[in-house]
Amino acid sequence: MKKYDRLIFLDADDTARAPMAAAVMREQPLLDDLKILSRGLVVLFPEPINPKAEAVLVSHGLTAKEHTAVQLQQAEITPRTLILTMEDNQKEKIWSSYSEAANVYTIAEFAGAKGDLLPLWGEPLPAYGKSLEVIEILVKGLVMKLDEEELSKE
Repeated sequence: MKKYDRLIFLDADDTARAPMAAAVMREQPLLDDLKILSRGLVVLFPEPINPKAEAVLVSHGLTAKEHTAVQLQQAEITPRTLILTMEDNQKEKIWSSYSEAANVYTIAEFAGAKGDLLPLWGEPLPAYGKSLEVIEILVKGLVMKLDEEELSKE
């Protein structure tokens, strides 16, 4: 049996880093099927992806133009849900607020790197581009780790 059946990228409001990570992840080849979502800790109303985040995705041949911000719900968290946050404080918030959350890491931590992805609110377009470049690197590490876990079960 596979270890995870759902991967949730989590950010503060689900309008930039998490949907960018989900868009990058959906394009990656994986050894096993995985439902890929992005969610926010605080989503007051359905909001589209940040236009700067969408612009840098498009410049990399990706899109999340159909994305709408969604609040993380307790029902989405199962023992086979992997939650990857953008920042360490978000990881701590998940552990303290969601009782079923067992597999929670920062995206960097899970990919074998260190540090948080810097918040993008109010930043210029080049900061979004740099963030996407970091996300692409981290997602490649994430894919390698997930595939290694899948192969080690056989």
